[in-house]
Amino acid sequence: MSKTRLSLFTWIMLPVYIWQGVRLRQRIERLLPPNVPPTGKLGSKEPGFKLLVIGDSSVASVGMERLEHTFAYNIADKVHQKTGRAVKWRAAGNNSATAADLRDFVLPHIEERDFTHVILAVGINDMKNFHAISTFKQTFGTLLYALRTRYPNAKIIWTPVPDMTGFPALPGQLAKILAARTKLINHEGGQLCHERGVIYSEPVPVETEVGFARDGFHAGPEGYRIWGKHLVDYILADEVENLVKVSDQLTAGQSDLKSG
Repeated sequence: MSKTRLSLFTWIMLPVYIWQGVRLRQRIERLLPPNVPPTGKLGSKEPGFKLLVIGDSSVASVGMERLEHTFAYNIADKVHQKTGRAVKWRAAGNNSATAADLRDFVLPHIEERDFTHVILAVGINDMKNFHAISTFKQTFGTLLYALRTRYPNAKIIWTPVPDMTGFPALPGQLAKILAARTKLINHEGGQLCHERGVIYSEPVPVETEVGFARDGFHAGPEGYRIWGKHLVDYILADEVENLVKVSDQLTAGQSDLKSG
């Protein structure tokens, strides 16, 4: 389905969205962020990684109670496990945050400037709040500018909105409407990432209900474990490329020695 038809479908279905959305908000539990530190470190082997994980309630890890169940910790843990190197992280997550909220109220208050990687998890609130796609393009695009300017040496990765049809809390029609808007958000966001030097990761796969918190909407411990594992390859892509280059150079050097 084309972008125009997708957009038209979502606006035609707006009354259904409002009706089912209001009913959902009345019955769904509103989860709170855990009482855990927003920063931490794993390992001691240097040189290491310094991660900023910035975004909405997923970064706030609402509904979790233990540090090792949170989003930022799971990303750091997977990087540490795969490399054996030190990983520091800083989580800056806020419930219901949109791209504009992160740009205007969160990013300006993060003092650190030496992050090696920035993981951006935003878009789901812009999507479910029915922000016009043109509005999302403007706010998300300027957020990317702000991140790139503030962290010019960091690898910035956007983890886009997952497939809403797999969310247990969502009734069928509402899930289809949100899935259509998700395609629009992710398409426009992906184009902006390409234009502005930001890596677009594929959406984290939504396979079973096991990955969700008790509200059936936010991720749970298993969901954050899967998400961290999903992102680690994007974070370490340069590391793998560098290892391949070094291996190729060593192989070429050995060939030169043999031929000499």
